Amino acid sequence: MVNFNPDALPEKKKENLITALYIGAVFILLAIIYFVNLPNNLWTSIVNFFSSLTLATVPGTSFGLPAPVVPAAHLTLYVAAFQFALGLGVLEIAVLSIRIMLHSSVSRKAETIENLVFWLGASYLVITYLVNMSIMSEWFVFWAGIVLILGLSLIARAFVLIAKR
Repeated sequence: MVNFNPDALPEKKKENLITALYIGAVFILLAIIYFVNLPNNLWTSIVNFFSSLTLATVPGTSFGLPAPVVPAAHLTLYVAAFQFALGLGVLEIAVLSIRIMLHSSVSRKAETIENLVFWLGASYLVITYLVNMSIMSEWFVFWAGIVLILGLSLIARAFVLIAKR
């Protein structure tokens, strides 16, 4: 019988193990998303999306940012982006569980919580604004939401680090 004691592993080995598992899981996630979207030809959707980018005026301003000519035309890509963001969010939950089991440092757990908040928030924004997009201004609302989620994820990390003290 093997007695697994997480405290017996050096910190560097624990982190290398978690990193290897994470990278492998991301590759598996990418393959699954590609396979699931194979009937919709995901690669062609990606090429069409980048081919359709143009400078669009941000509503209420006088400057332009890249946006697809017809944002609603890229549903296949948006669904794949939702699947990817949600998959990474679930993966971050698994990584956080592993970090807790292996007694990782608080800063590593905080980093994982930051990633968890970001990816689950991004998946919500993709499904809310991109998949159901009907007007161009929703494209820019989506990106404003991404900036907001990024800020929330940094605050979540800070709260974890503060709670440790």
